[in-house]
Amino acid sequence: MFFDQKITDMATQAEVKVQERFREIDHVIDHNQWKVIRAFQNHKVSDFHFANSTGYAYNDRGRETLDLVYAEVFGAEAALVRPHFASGTHTIGTALFGVLRPGDELLYITGKPYDTLHKVIGKEGDGTGSLRDFGIAYNEVPLLGGVAPDWEAIRAAIKPNTKVIGIQRSRGYDWRPSFTVAEIGEMVRYVKSIKEDVVVFVDNCYGEFTEKMEPTEDGVDLMAGSLIKNPGGGIAATGGYIAGRQDLVTLAANRLTAPGIGGEVGAMLGETRNIFQGFFLAPHAVGQAIKGAVFAAALFEGLGFTTSPAWNAPRTDLIQAIRFTSSEHLISFVQGIQKASAVDAHVVPEAWDMPGYKHPVIMAAGTFIQGGSLELSADAPIREPYIAYMQGGLTYSHSKFGALNALQNLVNLNLL
Repeated sequence: MFFDQKITDMATQAEVKVQERFREIDHVIDHNQWKVIRAFQNHKVSDFHFANSTGYAYNDRGRETLDLVYAEVFGAEAALVRPHFASGTHTIGTALFGVLRPGDELLYITGKPYDTLHKVIGKEGDGTGSLRDFGIAYNEVPLLGGVAPDWEAIRAAIKPNTKVIGIQRSRGYDWRPSFTVAEIGEMVRYVKSIKEDVVVFVDNCYGEFTEKMEPTEDGVDLMAGSLIKNPGGGIAATGGYIAGRQDLVTLAANRLTAPGIGGEVGAMLGETRNIFQGFFLAPHAVGQAIKGAVFAAALFEGLGFTTSPAWNAPRTDLIQAIRFTSSEHLISFVQGIQKASAVDAHVVPEAWDMPGYKHPVIMAAGTFIQGGSLELSADAPIREPYIAYMQGGLTYSHSKFGALNALQNLVNLNLL
């Protein structure tokens, strides 16, 4: 109907292949949907919780209840859910600055973190207000073979001043599997057997509701994520969350506002209803996006491309990586995703030097929420190996059409 007959036939074959995986994803959706509903019920969410607040917003019951709902769903002691977080990087930075003190060390055990965190960590003498500027040391342990924790190297790297162990759940711009909650739990138990009082922090971006458990339900002390990714459900217009131990969340809240004020103030700027409703919709929307990623993997594997994860592999985040053989293939794929958008489909993405990234990045983002990664999008640094990172899709149909349109674009440009 919209695509060459050969592409339509390939789509049909891919959908037949993935039906059992779709049924497994539906089980995860149902589990997480009921978990969210029960949290709403347990905290007696009512329409008065959606009321706007102004000024200092003391005693904002909607804001307070929102924190309680997030904490229950994520199996945490406390949560801080606010529209005042500008991005996932801001949210993660707030958590780290809240917990770490001069002389402490942050140790990432999953290799180099996502590109935008590099400036948060900082370099000696950069003067940007980074962690390093405040006398906080940083170290990282590369993944063994690029895919698994290097247990002996981690043991050797943990020092008396290692205060926070950092774990990035998602792959970022790396060609490695994302870490499951069970794998993260294993890391937690290992590092705490070496240094019992170390704080384990997880960058949970792209991971929420992809499994039946969250990292804070398996020993993680603190985690953070963005509301324009999974937990916002495509509805929240901005914001982030921090969840975990009560004392650590309080420290993060003091960093977001000011010491002694913490999470007790902060007008919600009319976003409370959207954040509640987005959280309610998130389990289903995340499941739709994962189905789209599984379909895309099956489709492009059928053409001989290498994908990660493979279509039949376990999923613990939204991201579908597809490896191409040239920058032309990569750019054409991303531009094809843009053409399938409901918003800005007429715009042609080009690679550019985005703030916080080392290489030019091309990004397809025809979204209702700017940068909303639960919506269909794709991006890639223009560097070898040429890997496109596709994620999101509020409906499975949109994700499917995005993958098919990207394939059609490659055919139209005689790249296949």
